[in-house]
Amino acid sequence: MFLKLIARVIVILSSNTNPVQIAAGLASGLFLALLPAGNLLWVLLFLILFVSKAHYGIALAALAVFKLVASLAAGPLDALGWAVLNASALRPAFTALYGMPIAPLTRFNNTLVMGGLLAGLVLWAPAFLTARAGVTVYRARLAPRIAGSKFVAALKKVPLVSALAKALGAAARIAGPAE
Repeated sequence: MFLKLIARVIVILSSNTNPVQIAAGLASGLFLALLPAGNLLWVLLFLILFVSKAHYGIALAALAVFKLVASLAAGPLDALGWAVLNASALRPAFTALYGMPIAPLTRFNNTLVMGGLLAGLVLWAPAFLTARAGVTVYRARLAPRIAGSKFVAALKKVPLVSALAKALGAAARIAGPAE
């Protein structure tokens, strides 16, 4: 399954999908990974992802990968959220927000949620720009080198890899070109 995921990501990177869509998917996956799930804020951001033009497959793959790493960042995210939620200048705004009918369902008053929200807002643009540049560089320089390498030629001779490549190629043809 992990091999299949890597193969699908390589197919997406090599396809004619717009690099902006791939970058938006990766950045959105990172954003969602930084937020703890199980609150209205996460659900709303997840729904926004699916009405946007971001690449869903990349977003879900990035969410899965970054969710594993995000647990290591729980301490700093908690500290960031605590600092913001305990800022005396923001206390009246948070008190008023908590008094609203639906706002508490976002769990904005949770230190991990607030820290993840702020970190996601700050990291979204750099992740987007880096991913967009990375896709462009991959397509222009790395993909042709990898495709023509001796390793790939030898790998294509392995029956399992050959069958997987044919299946992915067929799936890509059936799916058709992306916008």
